[in-house]
Formats: sequence, C-alpha cells, structure tokens
Amino acid sequence: MTEPEATSTSPSQQTRGLRTGLDRDPAKQSVVPPIHMSTNYTFRGLDGRGEFDYSRSGNPTRALLAEALATLEGGADAVVTASGMAAVTLVVNTFVPAGGRVVAPHDCYGGSWRQLQWLADKGALSVDFVDLTDPEQARRALQSPASLVLLESPSNPLLRLTDIASVSAWAHEAGAVVAVDNTFCSPALQRPLELGADVVLHSTTKFINGHSDVVGGAVIAASAAHAEELAGWANCLGLTGGALDSYLTLRGLRTLDARVRVHWENTQQILDLLREHPAVTAVHHPSLPTHPGHALARRQQPGGFGSLLSFELAGGIDAVRRFCDGLQLLLLAESLGGIESLVCHPASMTHASMPPHVQQAAGITQGLLRMSVGIEGGDDLVADVRAALDRAAQ
Repeated sequence: MTEPEATSTSPSQQTRGLRTGLDRDPAKQSVVPPIHMSTNYTFRGLDGRGEFDYSRSGNPTRALLAEALATLEGGADAVVTASGMAAVTLVVNTFVPAGGRVVAPHDCYGGSWRQLQWLADKGALSVDFVDLTDPEQARRALQSPASLVLLESPSNPLLRLTDIASVSAWAHEAGAVVAVDNTFCSPALQRPLELGADVVLHSTTKFINGHSDVVGGAVIAASAAHAEELAGWANCLGLTGGALDSYLTLRGLRTLDARVRVHWENTQQILDLLREHPAVTAVHHPSLPTHPGHALARRQQPGGFGSLLSFELAGGIDAVRRFCDGLQLLLLAESLGGIESLVCHPASMTHASMPPHVQQAAGITQGLLRMSVGIEGGDDLVADVRAALDRAAQ
C-alpha cells in the first residue's frame, strides 16, 4: 500500500510504520488487525480472483508486516521470509545468476559465510570475502564486475563499520546489486536504502520481533522492480513466512522504538564497566571515540549506536569459562536483540562454521565474547557482569 506523502502535520515515517494495520479492520472495527490463518481463499467464479489465493503466495497478515517494514526502511515493498537465512537465500537466488560473482565481508555472519562458501564449492557462484571496512580493499574488489555485494554494518561480532554510501556507489559501477544486512541496527537506528543500497535484509528474529519467540526474516527493496523480482522468487522457492509468525513479529515491532531506547541506556552502563575492568583488554562498540568507525557511525546511524558489543578477556578461553560460569541474569545463548541480555562465544557458537584460519583472519579469537544488552534493570545487569568479570580475572 502506498503511504501518503508526509506533510508538516502528518505522522512521521517511524510512527506510520509502527502503527501499520491498527484500526483497519472493516469487518469488526478491531483496533488490532486480526490474524488470517487460512491457507487458501475462494474465487468468486473463474474470473473472480481476489487479492489473495494461496498463503505461500500472499497472506493478509504477512502483507501488513511487509507494509510496516517497507515504511520503516523507506522502501517500495518488502518480502517476509521464514528466517534470516531464508532472506539471504532469497537475495542470492534473485540477483546472482549461475556463475555470478558475490563480494561479501570477510567477517560476515557465520551462517551467511557458510551459505556463500557452500554455493561456491558446488560451482553455483564465485565469492570473494573482502574487508569492506577498508576503502582501498573495497574499491579494489569492485574494479571487477560483480552481481551482488553483501554488506553488514555494524559487523558481527566486532562491530566494524562499512561506509554504505561509498561502497554502494562503487558496487553500482561494477554492475552489482547492493544488499545490506541491517539486523544489528534495525530501521530505528539506520536506513541503508537512504544511503544508496538497493535492498535491505533482516533476521526479524532479532530486534524487529524483539522477544526471542519467533524465527523470521525480511527483504525490503528500494525499487518496485526489485520488489517484484524478490516476491516472485520467494513464492517460487517457498521461502515466505507464516501468518502466526508474521502476526507475532508485527506485535513485537510496535515497541521497537521504546525497546531500543532502554537497550541503549543499559548498554552505556555496561560499556563504562568493561572499559575500566582489568580483566578486559579490548572493547568493541562504535559509540567509543577510540573505535575506528566512530565518526562514520555518527553519520550513518542517525538513530544511535546500538546495544550489541563485544570484548576481549585477557585470560583467553579459560577466562571466558570463568566469566560464563555463575551468570545470574545474562544467558549464554546465540541470537540477539531480545528483551533479555545474552552473551555468546562467537568462536564456538555463532561463527563455529568458519574454519579456524577464517576466524583468525576475521579477528575472532578464543577470548572474544559478544553481548546483546537487554532491557532488564541496568543496575542488576551491571552487578551480574561485574561479578563475571571478577571471576574472569582470577
């Protein structure tokens, strides 16, 4: 659905996105839109096909979530997928022809690395893993033709920043479609389509849903033509998300702005603790003036710096074990962006699919921990992390 052009008195893009579907039920005038669980829809005769016919192809509940995401990201339309990796699969299948070339971050999410590497191993495509945070390496890699450039900014797990506008311009010169994984920031903090990207993808499992109870993904396109291609391939490959998952994700999305603000309040307290504790040798977060991407983050992420952080413990894997043994509030688990605080060990968890030499090249060490700061009481979180750091220092 096309949104009305904003005026000085109309709601903001953010407000319109978070209120998508409210008070739009013509049947019962419900405030919250109903969930449409039906797998199929009747035809009013052979020439009477309605807006929906079969829920893999289109579903009213999923369409509302897609509308909300497209509004928040400033895109033409969106496709809701069954998972974040389904979103990656959709982007690759839509924009990379047989034998096409993909340029991806050398430190990309382990699942994305595995998919691209496995496809390259079977000869479906070629992939170059490049440090896209380095302008010289990025520009050199894009002097050759490419089909797709996949960006992650901030990166997982070291929070490195890629200049989306510059890399997008170079990628377009190389003939590539630019896809940005915006999972870490969400549209509350960053909108890559405004910086020149062609599509944005999400694991909506994370901040978009925000409650760690739905697995899902999404791809938002800047142009209607790309959106139509994506929708066609999603239907063809059977990658679309279900109605119940879409309903729950849309419900979670409505509190995104409020959650992100509390996440950030707590993150600042945790950062202060990590920077002063002797068990910690390095802290990675773009809000820190010492972070190499700090100035870029201030320009590129107008909504804020985010609540994902990572840090190195001086004692390596033994210190990591002592840190994790005895946690009271933080949960040792994969994923991120939920209301609960999580800590994970990337080398053995989220990036375990990467061989050791690839992990080393990406800067993922045995002493590295990644934390997703939740919205619990800030003082309670600080106490739990402080006790864990004290154990790590023993």
